[in-house]
Amino acid sequence: MSQKTSGEVTLNEFTEDGKLIRKVRSFVRREGRLTKGQEMAMEQHWPTMGIDFEKNLLNWSAVFGREAPVVLEIGFGMGASFVEMAKNAPEKNYIGIEVHSPGVGACLMAAGEEALTNLRVMCHDGVEVFDHMIPDGSLDTVQLFFPDPWHKARHHKRRIVQPDFVEMVRKKLKVGGIFHMATDWENYAEHMIEVMKAAPGYENIATDGDFVPRPEDRPLTKFEQRGHRLGHGVWDIKFARSE
Repeated sequence: MSQKTSGEVTLNEFTEDGKLIRKVRSFVRREGRLTKGQEMAMEQHWPTMGIDFEKNLLNWSAVFGREAPVVLEIGFGMGASFVEMAKNAPEKNYIGIEVHSPGVGACLMAAGEEALTNLRVMCHDGVEVFDHMIPDGSLDTVQLFFPDPWHKARHHKRRIVQPDFVEMVRKKLKVGGIFHMATDWENYAEHMIEVMKAAPGYENIATDGDFVPRPEDRPLTKFEQRGHRLGHGVWDIKFARSE
């Protein structure tokens, strides 16, 4: 039921003497055919809402033209809920990273229709963006909603939520900043909890069990609505950076 896929994830691998031979990748860049509307939105709105990848740290006040809390979403799919969140919280700055160019085009089209000024997008591998462009301790929230569950057991190693990934996220969050995950696969929810509980420098903010109720600021997607009708569950997880 997940509404988007996030490409294959590879884990860190080392030689016998400890040298890193391959880095974790959050996504494999996936091109696709853009509709005319998506293509026009890319041409019209990329100059103001798009951020090109380069190996320089971003300055959020320069990117958005103001000081405000920064919410970063990894893998926003077609962007409908991402745009809705930005529309509903004009006091926050939103930056989304997505590797599927039609999704970026669709997001820009919707954001342009809403005349949003607090939304920016990137079309690049998320880990490279984190490595080279996101300042440490600068994010108020990182969102990862409905990533590819890789539900077959032999594919679990491809899941994006792994120790190296969550440590990368932690470094970019402010102390007290929130890493918010959501999945409609119970097995992946359990995997996320297992990884997060073992990760240093995080604290689960749930007060009743491991999961939090769906926050009002996370829009209910059409996939989630369909899932509710079919009796499927959705699990929200929020951990705060504690140190």
